[in-house]
Amino acid sequence: MNEWPEGRSGDERGGYGRGSASARPEKARVMRQVRRGSGAPGQGRTGPPGQGEFPRQPSYAPGHGGDHDGYNTGQVYGTPGGRGPSGRRQGGAGGAPNRRRRVKVVAFAVAAALLAAGVGTYVWADSRLDGEVELSKVIDRPEKGEGTNYLIVGSDSREGMTDEEKQDLHTGSAEGKRTDSMMILHTGDNGATLISLPRDSNVEIPTFVGSESGKTYEGTGRQVKLNAAYAEDGPELLVRTVEYNTGLRIDHYVEIGFAGFANIVDAVGGVEMDIPQDIKDAKSGADLKAGRQTLDGQEALAFVRTRYALAGSDLDRTKNQQKFLSALAGQVATPATVLNPFTLYPTLGAGLDALIVDEDMGLLDLADMFWAMKGVSGGDGTSMNMPLAGSTAGGNLLWDTPRVEELVRQLKNDEKVTVTGD
Repeated sequence: MNEWPEGRSGDERGGYGRGSASARPEKARVMRQVRRGSGAPGQGRTGPPGQGEFPRQPSYAPGHGGDHDGYNTGQVYGTPGGRGPSGRRQGGAGGAPNRRRRVKVVAFAVAAALLAAGVGTYVWADSRLDGEVELSKVIDRPEKGEGTNYLIVGSDSREGMTDEEKQDLHTGSAEGKRTDSMMILHTGDNGATLISLPRDSNVEIPTFVGSESGKTYEGTGRQVKLNAAYAEDGPELLVRTVEYNTGLRIDHYVEIGFAGFANIVDAVGGVEMDIPQDIKDAKSGADLKAGRQTLDGQEALAFVRTRYALAGSDLDRTKNQQKFLSALAGQVATPATVLNPFTLYPTLGAGLDALIVDEDMGLLDLADMFWAMKGVSGGDGTSMNMPLAGSTAGGNLLWDTPRVEELVRQLKNDEKVTVTGD
């Protein structure tokens, strides 16, 4: 039985008959050759075109048709395997475009996952910032200068601490909270400048509006130690007092308590410090030997609180606080912390739970602050105490007015700081 259409002989099958060496796919469809006119099958008319006669159609056997190779042999585009007329896979040799496409898809998926994780982390962290300090309540503020000024405060708050924690950290059990340390950090185009404000600095309490009562309290020229401003009406009055006595506008406020400080240090796995001398202080609980060592949270808190065992008392303590905070910022900003989720999230959690900031401060501001403090420890900035000129009969430390005014002018203009401190 002849299996070909219209009784075509095997000689005209184009090489695709049964047993052919070039077997075609089982489901491939073969285009019928169109007969023109009434000639015998397989024979074309020989008359010239236009007079009802057509030349014989060539068979285009593989390898004999130039650009027409395989056109009339029954091969079909898009057959299983995706092969074209020359037997190659469509899209290039070896499916390279498909591999490239898969690589692109995987890369896009990874990038999307990282972006989602980053956005999620940012939203989570930003929601945990405790922006309870309202700088909008501060009155008669100086004009803003160049750069950004942070007021960083370490308080002796024991809020949330158990009796055991108070004992371990040697904090005592005093009610309320007071400022244990105060610093101004200036960031700008000429590096960072970290300035400690001794807690015993002699300052004037100006007219202010009570943070809770909203009542205006007129200034009387009253002279007090700087930490008294915080004890009297909290962060808002402290900012008002610092601005009034320096003429420098504070852009952001950051505060951390005892427990939060220790938790951050423990979260990053401790902070390495080079301690210049043996320190033993019963009040702070410090019992440290001289030399390079890694301090855990309890040891770090004792170190930054110690003053009675130091020759310079509070002035030496402020220098130790600057050194430690810069080292801590450097530890937090290392790839070992930032790129390791098992370290990053505990550190972020401990830090964000421990910090009290102003209502306008965001994560980017916090990152800028930490990065600047790291720069100070790395030699890209300056650290100093507020310039002093002696003390009062009551022991209050007097600022050196000419040097302080020059320092503030340089900070306002974001100039390189040339003033030296004590």
